[in-house]
Amino acid sequence: MVPLLPCASVDRMRDFYLPLGFDVTYQQHRPNPYLALRREGLDLHYFGIDGFVAEDSYGSCLVLVPDTEPLFEAFAAGLRGQFGRLPLTGFPRITRPRRRANAGGLSGFSLIDPSGNWIRVLRNGGEVEDDDAVARGAPASRLGKAHDNAVVLADSKGDVEQAAKILRGALSRRGPQDSRADQVRTLAFLAELYVRLEDVNRARDAIDRVSSLGLSPPERDESAAELARVDELRTDLTDG
Repeated sequence: MVPLLPCASVDRMRDFYLPLGFDVTYQQHRPNPYLALRREGLDLHYFGIDGFVAEDSYGSCLVLVPDTEPLFEAFAAGLRGQFGRLPLTGFPRITRPRRRANAGGLSGFSLIDPSGNWIRVLRNGGEVEDDDAVARGAPASRLGKAHDNAVVLADSKGDVEQAAKILRGALSRRGPQDSRADQVRTLAFLAELYVRLEDVNRARDAIDRVSSLGLSPPERDESAAELARVDELRTDLTDG
């Protein structure tokens, strides 16, 4: 099955997707604008509508892959080439791969295209990721539960404000069961959410709180991926 999604301009969609590794398999402007794109086994088709605006889009499709990371990295490289950074706000934008509590703990991310359609990429079945607390049989910490709830709100439902509110509350009530790794992951996600909300001051404050944790070398190794994301956000805010 191939999704057909609305857009304001098939030319704009073509120019957006080519750097993301897609090829044009068909395009026409008359009698009606239409564009067909393909990247490996992924097909996306677009039809043009005069006056269409991204804010009014309800278009969405689900892409199931064995592993979300390779496709995310390919998309991210193409987006950085176009925009100089990962676009986290407006149209287009992208979320990072994270475990989804509403998808059995499987990782997923979303690419929101220039016309507001959500291309939802989800890991296809199998076991949940090895680092998932549920997979290990370990109880999630307070911050871990809050983080998972915030991911569903922000990345699946698009309610970024409520997701940030949940994380703020959880951080204010953190306890001894919440590890440094939990704190880093929560603050890193909170900083990203503030970037999406275009609240630069709060984003920088969350980033500074990560730096003030005084992580030991083993703790830094454990949180290496999250720290790299924080460094990227810091650089984007500085350059911006």
